[in-house]
Amino acid sequence: MDINSSNIEQIVRQVLDSMNGAPAGAPAASTKSVPAKARVAMLTSLEKFELKEYPIPEIGDDDILVKVEGCGVCGTDAHEFKRDPFGLIPVALGHEGTGEIVKMGKNVKKDSAGKPLNIGDKVVTCMIFKDNPDITMFDLNKQNVGGADVYGLLPDDDIHFNGWFSDYIVVRGGSTVFNVSDLDLDSRILIEPCAVLIHAVERAKTTGILRFNSRVVVQGCGPIGLICIAILRTMGIENIVAVDGEEKRLEFAKLMGATNTVNFKNHKGIEALAGAVEDAFGGYLADFAFQCTGSPVAHSNIYKFIRNGGGLCELGFFINGGDATINPHFDICSKEITTVGSWVYTLRDYATTFDFLKRAKGIGLPLGKLITHKYPLEEINEALVTNLKMEGLKIAIVNK
Repeated sequence: MDINSSNIEQIVRQVLDSMNGAPAGAPAASTKSVPAKARVAMLTSLEKFELKEYPIPEIGDDDILVKVEGCGVCGTDAHEFKRDPFGLIPVALGHEGTGEIVKMGKNVKKDSAGKPLNIGDKVVTCMIFKDNPDITMFDLNKQNVGGADVYGLLPDDDIHFNGWFSDYIVVRGGSTVFNVSDLDLDSRILIEPCAVLIHAVERAKTTGILRFNSRVVVQGCGPIGLICIAILRTMGIENIVAVDGEEKRLEFAKLMGATNTVNFKNHKGIEALAGAVEDAFGGYLADFAFQCTGSPVAHSNIYKFIRNGGGLCELGFFINGGDATINPHFDICSKEITTVGSWVYTLRDYATTFDFLKRAKGIGLPLGKLITHKYPLEEINEALVTNLKMEGLKIAIVNK
């Protein structure tokens, strides 16, 4: 056997990789071919993305360069595209992204959950930590990550590759990164919105009311409400009623696990609508409700769907949608409703989401069908317009 210095180097690398928990033969840092320049979809004015080409910067010792494979279009992206409420223009958007590691700094060894990282691994990340000890991985009693910086909502700088609507993204040291190589592309694109709902269900469970045999109503059957139904179904909850005004979405709710549906457009007035929900539960009001729309009217109505002593999780308002009118006596006090709010997620929710996606696939829930439209990066303006017109469910940018 002819063993030269090159053979020996390869053998030593394989042994070291296997000792570090990496697959034998896994490439060392920065081995994949990387172009000198790449494209970024930069939002340069209202309703206008421009494809800009920038040099790919040098990667620091704690950084990761990821080749973007896909990114979902969030309602937040649509708000920024339409109105720039955060005052970020010019900005590289996209925070529901995933891709493949093509270059790593020498200090990068593991992801945020302690799983080994190597060139070629598929990853997701969304947050860049600030100096905040209350944002931790495994402490469910600490705050959510709403106070952290987010890729896709960063002001433009000399790096430029700050959002997932790009060919590449530079993941800086101090960011959360998760190795999700065991999930397919569609599942990885859905991780971020699914984490929002995992967090909401965990918040709901703190009330002690949401149980295996609960009657649950989910109001709003956009992607958020539909994912909520899927999570409840994977928990074994079977008595779920979905409420929405679009029959196509209500039909999809059944695919996600809803037992019955109610189209609010078929009922005039809140009393009639509440009666329809009660009929859908066989003559009972809901034990628990999830309010997944951004409508103040919907929030006002949902109390009428809940039994005395029931619970409510409100998660529909990711921006200021206006004030809701309720009657504290009839809606809360006399019914002793227990209410929790839900906002974003914790890091632990991210880890739970990976298991949820596998479980959903295992029981045959067609979560991938939530992605109804896929656009290449050069058609990102069309993708955002499609989202604003509500012509599909989840819209995604997918790179070739």
